[in-house]
Amino acid sequence: MTETPILRLIIILSVPTVISMLVTNIYNLVDTAFVGRLGTSASGAVGIVFGFMAVIQACGFLFGQGSGSIISRLLGSHDIKNASHTASTAFFLSLASGLVISVLGFIFIDDIVMILGSTPTIAPYAKTYIRYILLAAPFMTSSFTLNNILRYEGRALFGMIGLLTGGILNIAGDAVFMFGFDMGIAGAGLSTALSQTVSFSILLSMFICGRTQTKITPADIRLQAALIGNILATGLPSLLRQGLGSLTTILLNTRSGAYGDSAIAAMSIVNRIIFFVFSIALGMGQGFQPVSGFNYGAGKYKRVRRAFWMTFIMGEIFIILASGIVCMFPDPIIARFRDDPEVIAAGRRALILQCMALPALPLSMITEMLFQSTGQRVGAAVLSSLRSGIFFIPTLLILSHYRGFSGIQETQAVAFVLSFIASLFFLIWYMKRLPKE
Repeated sequence: MTETPILRLIIILSVPTVISMLVTNIYNLVDTAFVGRLGTSASGAVGIVFGFMAVIQACGFLFGQGSGSIISRLLGSHDIKNASHTASTAFFLSLASGLVISVLGFIFIDDIVMILGSTPTIAPYAKTYIRYILLAAPFMTSSFTLNNILRYEGRALFGMIGLLTGGILNIAGDAVFMFGFDMGIAGAGLSTALSQTVSFSILLSMFICGRTQTKITPADIRLQAALIGNILATGLPSLLRQGLGSLTTILLNTRSGAYGDSAIAAMSIVNRIIFFVFSIALGMGQGFQPVSGFNYGAGKYKRVRRAFWMTFIMGEIFIILASGIVCMFPDPIIARFRDDPEVIAAGRRALILQCMALPALPLSMITEMLFQSTGQRVGAAVLSSLRSGIFFIPTLLILSHYRGFSGIQETQAVAFVLSFIASLFFLIWYMKRLPKE
């Protein structure tokens, strides 16, 4: 971590995370495509439940990113004992949060699907799908936490194995349960729940079998206010980012619902396509985080700077190429998920606008990861709130009010650009104050 040439190190750590992100997003896209065969309302239900899954992911990332950043700096200073205490405490807290989500979700399931933005025609599909997600919630939160800890240890390959296995099983399960057993959207939910449980088992086995530096055992749990507070404070940016992402999905569904199920389905499909394209740069950023945390903890600040700029340049190149390709073929791409003229018409402009603005995203994303991995909690929290909260929510409310559905289509692109501008000022401030070697 502190001696390998930076470019080589980032590539080594990024390849597994990029593959993991791509696989995760591929099976999300496969879910969307398969469910799209059941009708526009069923396709809209996937977008509705996606907002709830973002809440589950937020909890997992809260403990995973929070503990991971601390662990990488502890390992950088050779403090393996406290790193294991941090990992074990974060894992069991994450598991408990998943159980709470599951129990509360079943109690308030009817209210939840309506709050998420369901229409009366979408709600039955959403309720069927979300029941299986609730069953798997404890394993999902824990999987996100375990995967983040592995990445921050520099063992992204182990995380890739767990996610890759789960992704392949989910794709196969969709075909078997949805169409082989004729379960419809319930088959998609069951497939997701089973694949997430398998991923959880594989990721946990890496710690149990001693393949990691840190250990996860009940004996290593430390329910100390200082440790838990440190994990929560460090992971807060991830909670804000994911939580606000869920909130924006709900608002987007609610605002789009005024224009029918086709509008909800279109925006859901567009968001999944864009996130798939962005996942390449996001995977690189996740490969950058342990490099940043380790070297910051070891006092090698020059390597932190070089790692940032190399990651940014690589992410920008991939984003420009990928978004350019998508921008050239919007209609055929949307039609792969729901071949409905109304859905295609509603999604076309939103997809093109977001692709045009997507190159603004890598800098804001990597800057946020730089702040979080080096323990700059306040700055990381503010940066994580920009794209999905501070800029997106007011923009959506204003544009949808004055420009109708056209404003909804434009909102995400505007938020990307505004986040880039704000992140640039944060980055300049940080680099000026980062100590010399």
